[in-house]
Parts: sequence; C-alpha cells; structure tokens
Amino acid sequence: MTPRDQIDALRNRMGEAIIGQRDVVERLLIGLLANGNLLVEGLPGLAKTRAIKALAKNMECDFSRIQFTPDLLPSDVTGTEVYYQTGGRGEFRFEPGPIFANIVLADEINRAPAKVQAALLEAMEERQVTVSGKTHAMPPLFMVMATQNPVEQEGTYPLPEAQMDRFLMHVLITYPPVEDEVEVIRLVRGEEIASSTVVADRPPVQTLAPIPQDAVFAAREEIGGIHVSDAMDRYMADLVNATRHPDEFGDDLKRWIEIGASPRASIALDKCGRVHAWLAGRDYVDPEDVRAIAPEVLRHRLGLTYEAQGEGVSADAVVEELIRQVALP
Repeated sequence: MTPRDQIDALRNRMGEAIIGQRDVVERLLIGLLANGNLLVEGLPGLAKTRAIKALAKNMECDFSRIQFTPDLLPSDVTGTEVYYQTGGRGEFRFEPGPIFANIVLADEINRAPAKVQAALLEAMEERQVTVSGKTHAMPPLFMVMATQNPVEQEGTYPLPEAQMDRFLMHVLITYPPVEDEVEVIRLVRGEEIASSTVVADRPPVQTLAPIPQDAVFAAREEIGGIHVSDAMDRYMADLVNATRHPDEFGDDLKRWIEIGASPRASIALDKCGRVHAWLAGRDYVDPEDVRAIAPEVLRHRLGLTYEAQGEGVSADAVVEELIRQVALP
C-alpha cells in the first residue's frame, strides 16, 4: 500500500469510530501529517477524547493520556530523577513521565496551573524535556493533543497566549446532526453488546493491523514536495499581515482586532495548506486549501477587542471577514 492508501485507511477507520465529526477527523490527520500540536475544544460529551483515542488506536504508536487537575505537578508530566541503591552503591536514574509517548492526550489542559502548563512548552516546541540539567529527546513521532471545555470556568487556568500560539491548530467540535446522532446511539449500543456478550463458540474478532509509523513519515516526505507558488506564499503572508494592520482592511476589522497573529500563523498556514492539498489528491496548493484551514490556524492567535466581545463577534467571524477582504496577489 502507498502512504496515501494507508492514510486513507486511517481516516476511514476513524470515521467509523466517530460518527458525524468528519471535519474533526480530517483536522486531526492534518495535525499528525503537519507534525504539529492540536488544541481540541468542545462541550462535554462531543467525543473529543474518543476522537484522539481513535487516532492512536489505529496507529502503531505509544499512546499516553494525562488527566490535568489543579494538584498536578510538572514532574507528573515530564518525569523525575529517582534514587536507586543496589549493591551498596546509589545512583539517580531518570524515570520518564507520560509525556514520553508518540501521541499524548492532555485532557482538560486548562484545569492545570501555570507551572504544569509550562512543563509542556519545551516538549511541544523543542521536542525535548530537561530534568535536573539533563536533556531527554522525544520520539521521532510526537504530538500533543490537548482538550479543553469552554463552559466550565471554576477551577480552571486559562492558557496564556504564548502557550496557545504553540498549537498548530485550534479545532472546535460542535453538536452532530440528528441523523448522525442516531448512528452514534447504534454504534455505542453495539459496542456495549459486543463487550458484554460472552459466547464460548464465537470466533475471535478479527482486528485490522494498525497503520505503521513509516506511513506517516513517508506521507510527510510527499507533502514536502507539494508545490506552493509565489502568489500563494504572498497570499498567506497577506492574510496574517492583515491581522496586524486591520485598519487597512475596513472599519469592522479595525474595531474587532486588538492583537494580530505571529509568524507562526504564516508557517502553520503553509504546513496545513500543503497537507490539505495532499489529502485532496493534488500536488499543488490553491486558495481553497488556505481558506479551508484558516479558521483553525487563526482563531486562537487573534486578540479581539472589548468592542468585538461586547458585540458577540467570534474569532471565526473575524477570520471570515479577513478572507473576504484580503485579495489574491
């Protein structure tokens, strides 16, 4: 099988486990292939954790889940030096924490205090952890997928802008359509019956082989060869630059945007745009690729004014207006 066939198989398997969230499945794959970290946000019960677990379950990888709580310590995430004494001699050995995995689920990341959130920064950005002056590298395939609940504010610690900017994309999960929710009911019912029914003569369930990590690396190599024209480079830079000079693109954007996006946004648009084109079967990036992933790339990097918040203007509405105002070069 080619890398594309294997990634398509991964997408199909995830789609079978997560009904009604096709866009979310695609965004998770984009994050994986673009070698970035994702922030997944949605109300309780919308399959945030299930979606990430479905990705890890169908891949040949080490999966780790960290439940963030207010009493969590940085060493609970990164690991620590432990003193061992054998044969009359003692030594310190590093015991890796749950961050040392291929796919790390940071569940309800906004429930942990700033020191624990900061412990993720080096791992997310530098792909390494430093403990007691020693640096420990992360595995070649490594990504953090953090979830947060937007409605519960008591006992939470909002992510600082520096932490938010390190996430490649901010993915929102919304309610599924009624038709898809019917399928969700049937899917979960079938899983419960399958797990509780014991039949002695029933043949073992045939499980599909997980997608190997080499398929991801091979796909990334192909994505690196996707053609991006000079005009598309300028278009991505113009989109991000418009967030810094909104007064040049209409009165509405001037009233709504207080802080623009950093150069990380331009880099993310390029990475995600190339992956989006590759998943669509093209060897070049067109404007629709950039516009398709612009909300996920920009929504968490914009600082909105009090006026915008008072008017109920969302970051997605601002991105939509940016796309409408910024012309192709």
